[in-house]
Amino acid sequence: MADTSIGTPEQLKDPNYTPALSKAIPLGIQHVLAMFVSNVTPAIIVAGAAGFGFGSNSPDFPELLYLIQMSMLFAGVATLMQTLTIGPVGAALPIVQGTSFAFLPIMIPLVAGKGVDGLAALFGGVLIGGLFHALLGTVIGKIRFALPPLVTGLVVTMIGLALVKVGIQYAAGGVPAIGTPEYGSLLNWSAALVVIVVTLGLKFFTRGMLSISAVLIGLIAGYIYALAVGMLTFEAIATSWERAAVFAMPQPFKYGFEFSAAAIIGFCLMAFVSAIETVGDVSGICKGGAGREATDKEIQGATYADGFGTAVAGIFGGLPNTSFSQNVGLIAMTGVMSRHVVTCGAIFLIICGLVPKVGGIIRTVPIEVLGGGVIVMFGMVVAAGISMLSDVNWNRRNMVIFAIALSIGLGLQLEPNALQHMGQTAKVLLTSGLLPAAAIAIILNLILPAELADEATEEVSGGHAGKGSGSLK
Repeated sequence: MADTSIGTPEQLKDPNYTPALSKAIPLGIQHVLAMFVSNVTPAIIVAGAAGFGFGSNSPDFPELLYLIQMSMLFAGVATLMQTLTIGPVGAALPIVQGTSFAFLPIMIPLVAGKGVDGLAALFGGVLIGGLFHALLGTVIGKIRFALPPLVTGLVVTMIGLALVKVGIQYAAGGVPAIGTPEYGSLLNWSAALVVIVVTLGLKFFTRGMLSISAVLIGLIAGYIYALAVGMLTFEAIATSWERAAVFAMPQPFKYGFEFSAAAIIGFCLMAFVSAIETVGDVSGICKGGAGREATDKEIQGATYADGFGTAVAGIFGGLPNTSFSQNVGLIAMTGVMSRHVVTCGAIFLIICGLVPKVGGIIRTVPIEVLGGGVIVMFGMVVAAGISMLSDVNWNRRNMVIFAIALSIGLGLQLEPNALQHMGQTAKVLLTSGLLPAAAIAIILNLILPAELADEATEEVSGGHAGKGSGSLK
């Protein structure tokens, strides 16, 4: 329900309305709290996959702090692009940008086991992919027909399925602990379960800020539990705090720049998914906050900001940015459509990004505690994909498309050795299962005639349901 003490109903629906700072600043920080954990988690996961930064005594620990720092800084910068706009860049709407989970299935194999040396190709892909993403803004309205809920729902579901393994590994002790007696111990799992239980309790039995910030508070509860049982010490926290600088500016091309075919192709293809996600978020904000449809100009501007925000982040060591869907729901709940409220949140993110000590504290969160939060977040990604699929007309044509795309995509994800004779680029692009599933679904949806689906439906309704449906059950 909208808070009418902030303004009149007409003002609350106006993106250009500016509430008093006493109201705007807390509302802006509320937006940051709703997305904070999701925003920094991909940087930690990429560092974990690369194999650096874990433990305050690690020689690469400062590099992980830098990735966390850039995640916050450029989420804020990209959000300002959306709210304040730069020419045609930005929707002039309360859109919160943040680091995208969608690209993780591409990023993880790119850096796997390579340490800091794997980041040059990664950020080369982020930069080129971001520029390609921005170009999609010129045609986004024309390609939406190729990405119906059947395709986008499948892709989002596959993103979640590709990532749920990461949550389980983190909860059990992390990849470095695999093969040791500590991996999967009751102590490790107990920390993750504390996060999950507290998160669920707050999400379903509280309202307002407690419900919105359930994952963040769940992680704090897990953090306190880890201190209580000895998984984390005050000495380790103090060491992380001391090793992190008070203030630091971003460094362009800190990790170099490398052209990698796998990275560039992967990021460009995933840009389609991110662009469509942004279209949905812009539409949701306009409907939920203002009770109207989004304009073509708003959708185009939002896509430009997605792309350019990602490209700029790539130059300085930030990961791909996209609009955050959880903040769309927050706008619908508060009823406050003001883009300047989100601008306050963006400034708060930028300040956090310029202070590495914030990243130093975040990094002290035990990986098992983070695993509890990740399990919830990635499970929600799968649930979001299934929700999108609920809009699909499940005739036999669409069922076959979904079945083939899912079988091949998930199968390659579960058995990556099936591609052992492929080149390295092909392995990176295919073993996540995401891109082959998306490509198959898009191509089949475009080439298979809809008339056959209609005929099949008529056949089933005409008395042959037993034979027709039995073959697919």
